[in-house]
Amino acid sequence: MADSRIANLAKILVHYSTKIEPGDQVAVTGHAIAEPLLLEIYREILRAGGHPNMLTRMSGTDYIFYSEANEEQLKYVSPMQKMAIEEFDALIQLYSGTNTKSLTNVDPVKQQISAQAQGELFQKYMERTASGELDWVIAMYPTPAYAQDAEMSLQELEDYVYSTTYADTDDPVARWNEIHDEQQRLVDWLEGKKQVVVKGPSVDLALSIEGRPFINSDGRNNMPSGEIFTSPVENSINGWIKFTYPAILRGREVSGIEIHLKDGRVEKATAAKNEDFLIAMLDTDEGARGVGEFAIGTNKRINRFIKNILFDEKIGGTIHMAFGAGFPECNSKNVSAIHWDMICEMRDGGKIFVDDELFYDSGEFVVDR
Repeated sequence: MADSRIANLAKILVHYSTKIEPGDQVAVTGHAIAEPLLLEIYREILRAGGHPNMLTRMSGTDYIFYSEANEEQLKYVSPMQKMAIEEFDALIQLYSGTNTKSLTNVDPVKQQISAQAQGELFQKYMERTASGELDWVIAMYPTPAYAQDAEMSLQELEDYVYSTTYADTDDPVARWNEIHDEQQRLVDWLEGKKQVVVKGPSVDLALSIEGRPFINSDGRNNMPSGEIFTSPVENSINGWIKFTYPAILRGREVSGIEIHLKDGRVEKATAAKNEDFLIAMLDTDEGARGVGEFAIGTNKRINRFIKNILFDEKIGGTIHMAFGAGFPECNSKNVSAIHWDMICEMRDGGKIFVDDELFYDSGEFVVDR
């Protein structure tokens, strides 16, 4: 019997997250293993009157690319990818890999060259999503590889994915609308505030949010979601932070990260594992050592680290920062080919003060909303 939760998730992605309308050109990306969800998405796009363009991928191509590509090929930008980002109305992307460690041993310099080549297109993507020209959402199709990373059985991961997206409920769209309202009250409270101080066992940071609105991440772009975020004033961030969980980028896992910032720039970066990759990515371009995001995770159903940033950055009771590109919709001026999220635990006594008022304590919001 078909899993009704898959059909529910497709409905969320098409009718809630991207709100496909008649005539919309929609690009859908995912690996072939995600066929059950890809087919349901295809069905729902047609029902909405849109035009689905299925860009199905094969597992193993990324490894072959970084193993075999010469410098000219590393710098090549696919015209199909350009068309989807520059011209289409919506983009639905599925995490659906079959081997999350396939890029562990590839040359990080090759990854850096490729990232730099994608920089202009990535900036266009950021601009079109910020302006509302391009609706987009990222979701996961549970695979054995992700289950292994999460140290779960496949069935346990399926239950986790469909629980955290509310696809296991009778009316998931209604629940996401409620989450929007709950988080909007926090965003409204933060409007016009200027200074943030974060203190805890793993963090001591000060940053300015003057003129930088917080965004309500309510499942429109990430599914699941549950966070509020902004891009801090570029030269305002000072202090240090130790990231509790490994940070994963382009198939590489970096753990034990500690970052020291001065006037908004990474002054010192160390890691217990894969420090060379961390430094290489922070040296991708001029903006990679800047801070593009400061965010607070709010989704209490996301309650464990599963080595997938789509979920982990929303863990209720954590904060995260991204190094590299900031968000145009938050008035960020930091431009980079990377946007790398790293997560810090706050349930161990971490506090956030906003304009000298306690806003958040040990994973809970404490202000009147």
